[in-house]
Amino acid sequence: MPRRWIPVALVLVAAAADGVGMHGAAFYALLAAVPAAAVAALEAFGDSLEDAGARPHALLWAVVRVLTVTGAAVRAPRLAEGSVPALGRSAVVACLAIFCIQALAGLVNELRRRPY
Repeated sequence: MPRRWIPVALVLVAAAADGVGMHGAAFYALLAAVPAAAVAALEAFGDSLEDAGARPHALLWAVVRVLTVTGAAVRAPRLAEGSVPALGRSAVVACLAIFCIQALAGLVNELRRRPY
């Protein structure tokens, strides 16, 4: 589970770097997030084999993996120009939205398990 924070942190770094105009740093952070998201997706898939309730998380991690690959791929040709295509920004925003959904789903699961 601790390894799942790595892609989250890298996508947050990419979003912050985009926000301040450091598009090269954002590209490299997103590029580093690709293998980290793949590891998180595989780990979530393994968890889903043991617990059927973990399947939505595995699916969301697979989507994050696709989005990080797409975001890095569309940014690469424009790296020298210092610009970011709309799809590149949209991929980062979508990843952040998925992380929020996962956090809320985890919170709901924890609240359901907690005895009152």
